[in-house]
Amino acid sequence: MLPQEIIRKKRDGETLAGEEIAFMVEGLTAGSVTEGQVAAFAMAVFFRGMARDEAVALTLAMRDSGTVLDWSHLPGPALDKHSTGGIGDNVSLMLAPALAACGAYVPMISGRGLGHTGGTLDKLDSIPGYRSQPDLDLLREVVADVGCAIIGQTADLAPADKRVYAIRDVTATVESIPLITASILSKKLAAGLAGLVLDVKTGSGAFMATMEDSVALAESLVAVANGAGMRTSALITDMNEPLATAAGNAVEVMNAVDFLKGNADRRLREVTVALGGELLALGGLAGDDAEGRHRIAEAFDSGRAAEIFGRMVTALGGPADFMERPRHHLPAAPLVRAVLPEREGNVAAIDTRAIGIAVVELGGGRMRASDPIDHSVGFSQLAGLDSEVGPEAPLALVHARDEAAAARAEAALRKAYSLDGTALRPATVHRRVGPA
Repeated sequence: MLPQEIIRKKRDGETLAGEEIAFMVEGLTAGSVTEGQVAAFAMAVFFRGMARDEAVALTLAMRDSGTVLDWSHLPGPALDKHSTGGIGDNVSLMLAPALAACGAYVPMISGRGLGHTGGTLDKLDSIPGYRSQPDLDLLREVVADVGCAIIGQTADLAPADKRVYAIRDVTATVESIPLITASILSKKLAAGLAGLVLDVKTGSGAFMATMEDSVALAESLVAVANGAGMRTSALITDMNEPLATAAGNAVEVMNAVDFLKGNADRRLREVTVALGGELLALGGLAGDDAEGRHRIAEAFDSGRAAEIFGRMVTALGGPADFMERPRHHLPAAPLVRAVLPEREGNVAAIDTRAIGIAVVELGGGRMRASDPIDHSVGFSQLAGLDSEVGPEAPLALVHARDEAAAARAEAALRKAYSLDGTALRPATVHRRVGPA
């Protein structure tokens, strides 16, 4: 088989055989398929799509490109969640330790920023010493001892996906349902999970901006995951405004610490508790999602989740006193100042994607796969829908490297906010998508 012939076949809208898809994945892993060919294949899939059997074949081939973990020796289920990406979405940082506090084991394989959205791995890299890509022995040790470990893909886990992920980020092929499905699920299947909940975002800051597209993605993910033997459901949640009041890397970690210490953004807590409750029910640790939500809330309110997060940070190489002195350890931008609106008013709408792009342009994300990240930059104290803003109530605080970057970010942020009129605050959790 020739890669270019497989690309041509998909380009022309034909259905690929499982063997052809496996050939492309194996060649990508071995290096016999070039990055240019991968980019062309991704673009062909972007425009032509994939049938369900093709998506399953791609997912399983990417899973089998490396090690598949086994957690059957542990006394509780291995559970995890995945978000399709948004702005101010730091749910993983709080949810993993809360699940561990409820008896689950959470080997959370997370990604870096993709397009306009932030990545959990980039956020954790804000913490000095934190080993976001440990070897598998350390991953197994930390999960067994602490209950959770939030890490990135190691060289052993779904290595084919790691290359495709970076290429999609810089070739405008992110918003493809089969590619998103295979990328997410190959890592989760390789992690050896018993249960998975998917947080599928919808709205102005999501990859899938419409409810129709979000439901299609959720149904694809749920069908492929359950077809591969992993109990999975999805919640469709709102991304018409930033989920947290922070967007960036270190600023979102600080927001997560505040959450774990009892000062949680309302919408952020609602989504985190809903996802946790769903997952505890899937894993058999709660009778239903209502009981699961109660248990997750108790993990936060008791301080147990905060304790476990601190232990995880230390076990993976971070400071032993991180939870006590987070601001001492997290990088701080040289310039922090308020972004004032041009006039007083109520926030009627937010172009949430534009906020994510502004963070990338500050240096908090990547324009090319090889770009370094400035972990200190971003926005904090972001105003939400229906907030009153004016001279005493800024749109946000900008954290920038220099004056020029701050000025560009301020202009972008003001443009992203529409004032006056009545904001219709959407539901935080729109609907559940269960197995077919």
